[in-house]
Amino acid sequence: MMLSKKQLQDSIEYLKSQGFEAPEVGIVLGTGLGQLVDSIENQKIAHYNQIPSFPLATVEFHSGKLIYGDLGGKKVVVMQGRFHLYEGYDFIDITYPVRVMHGLGIKKLLVSNAAGAINLDMKKGDMMLIDDHINLQGGSPLAFKGVGEFGERFTDMSAPYDKAMNNQLKSIASEKGITLREGVYASVVGPQLETRAEYRMLRIMGADAVGMSTVPEIIVANHLNLPVSAISVLTDECDPENLAPVVIAEIIEIAGKAEPKMVTLFKALIEQL
Repeated sequence: MMLSKKQLQDSIEYLKSQGFEAPEVGIVLGTGLGQLVDSIENQKIAHYNQIPSFPLATVEFHSGKLIYGDLGGKKVVVMQGRFHLYEGYDFIDITYPVRVMHGLGIKKLLVSNAAGAINLDMKKGDMMLIDDHINLQGGSPLAFKGVGEFGERFTDMSAPYDKAMNNQLKSIASEKGITLREGVYASVVGPQLETRAEYRMLRIMGADAVGMSTVPEIIVANHLNLPVSAISVLTDECDPENLAPVVIAEIIEIAGKAEPKMVTLFKALIEQL
């Protein structure tokens, strides 16, 4: 997909016409992480296939809609169903919704994902606050002609995750007795899972968790000067010495069990923003 200001404007105007007025916080929900939506009041829903110029969701775990409403005393817009490189989307498609939410007026972005634990001190069912990341997806959502029209081409990534929001999330977690690890997220293409040798490589590189999303959205948030925080729900343990075949249904189930804690953190953070 090419990116044009007109396309963005068409998407934004349509959503405004559907009552998506001045949201303050944008949220991207990861695989198996849809329960947050149940906490949103006064919902307005726009399916991706109704939004002009919007990519369409394909994976069976993603329902593919933007949901607007009230959460933690703020107007929020939530992306239920994200786009992945492994589905055949390009980086511009994957990050298009972040640009649209920014165009609607969000001031902060929260991102979630399901990931595998590389750091074996972390266990399945744990949550990890992302402090930094490694982009192993072989491309960038900013590598296109005319990116300068949308923001600074050479976007600084010295602190890609907002320190203030991360600190708030850490203090909320300790107040509520929720275990929140912190670490480095490596983003790969997928959709195949990693080999034992790849898990060893990721550990040597300094990754604490691995997944197939998130990094493109974080890069674009930084391009837009949009403060962002992200949490990984760790759904499996990637121990190369004792590697069992992965059962996707089990990953979804573990994500679902851990998710209420993530909802609690996000909701409390939104109240404080």
